[in-house]
Amino acid sequence: MASQSTTSDPAAGGQPYRVLGSLTISRAGSTQREIEAMPDPLTIDLSGVEKVDTVGAWLIYRTVRDRGAKVVGASKDVSGLLDQVAEADHPAQVRPEEKPGAVRVLDELGEWVAESGTTLVGLVGFLGSVLIGVAAIIRRPKRFRLNAVIQRFDVVGVRALGIIGLMSFLIGIVIGQQGAVQLQQFGAEVYTINLIGRITIRELGVLMTAIMVAGRSGSAFAAQLGTMKITEEVDAMRTIGVSPIEALVIPRMLAAVVMMPLLAFYAMIMSLLGGGIFCWISLDIPPLTYIQRLQEVVPLHDLWIGLIKAPVFGGIIALAGCFQGMLVEGNSEEVGIRTTNAVVQAIFLVIILDAVFAIFFSSIGWL
Repeated sequence: MASQSTTSDPAAGGQPYRVLGSLTISRAGSTQREIEAMPDPLTIDLSGVEKVDTVGAWLIYRTVRDRGAKVVGASKDVSGLLDQVAEADHPAQVRPEEKPGAVRVLDELGEWVAESGTTLVGLVGFLGSVLIGVAAIIRRPKRFRLNAVIQRFDVVGVRALGIIGLMSFLIGIVIGQQGAVQLQQFGAEVYTINLIGRITIRELGVLMTAIMVAGRSGSAFAAQLGTMKITEEVDAMRTIGVSPIEALVIPRMLAAVVMMPLLAFYAMIMSLLGGGIFCWISLDIPPLTYIQRLQEVVPLHDLWIGLIKAPVFGGIIALAGCFQGMLVEGNSEEVGIRTTNAVVQAIFLVIILDAVFAIFFSSIGWL
C-alpha cells in the first residue's frame, strides 16, 4: 500500500502536499494532522491517489473551504466525489420551523381531509376488487373455499358469543336502570319496557354488536393480513397463481356478513333479558307482563330494521379490516398502525351508515 508524503520542509512551503495511495477513513486522522501542519497558502496534489471514500473527500473539501487550499491533479472520479460532497454541504435545520397555531391547525386539517379522501377512494377501489373476485368465484364455483369460510364463522361468530352476550345483558340492565330513574319522576315506570324494547331492537343491539365485532374481528383481519404481507405470504400466493382476494378477503367478508345478523339478534335477546330481570327485581314487573308489554309496544318492523342493517355493518367492518391489512408495508410497527386504523375506520363508517339508515327508514314511515 502506498503511503502519504509531504514536502521535506513543511515550514518552507513551496512544494504541494501530495497524497499517495488511499485517502480513506482508515487514514483520515493522520492525513488531517499532516494537513494541519502545512503552512498557507496550501496546495493539495491528488494525482497519486488510487482510492478515495466520502470521508477522505470531505477532509479535502473542508480544507479547501476553510483554508482556501487549492486542489490539483485530481482524477475525474475524485473530482466528481468532491463535487458531490460540496453539494451536500448545506446547513440542516435540526428543529422544524414552528408555524403559528392557526396555520398549524389548518395544515393538519387539510392533511386529514386529503388522507380521508385518499382512503375513501382506496376503499371503493378495494370493494371493486372484491366484487370482481366474487364474480370470478360465481363463474368458477370450484374456487370457492368453504373450509376458510367455516373457520371464519367460528372466529367471528361462535367465539364472540360470550363477550357480546355479556355486554348486551349489561346494557339492557343499564338502559332499564337509567330509564326507570327518569320515568319515576312522572310515575311512568311501566314505560321503561317501551324504552328497553324499542332502543334495543331498533338501534342499540345491532350498533353495539357492530362496534364489538369491529374491535374484535375487524382488528384481527387487519393484523392477520398485515402479518402475511410482511412475511411475503401474500406475494407467494400471487406467485403460484392464487388470488389473495379470493383466498383471504372474500371468506372473511362472507363470514362477517352472515354472522352479523345472528349476533345482532342474539344481542337483542340478551339485552331484553337483562332489562327484563331489572324490571322484575327493581320495578316489580313480572316476566309475563314484561313479555306481553314488549309484544304490544315493539312493532315487527323494528326487528327487520335491525336485521337489515346487521349484514351491511358486517360487510363494512370486514372490508375496512381487510383493506387496512392489505396496505401494510415495511415493518411490524405498520401492522399496529393499520390495525388501529381499521378499527377506527370501521366504527366511523358504521355510525355514518346507521345515521343514513335512520333517515331512510324514517322517510318510508318506519318510525
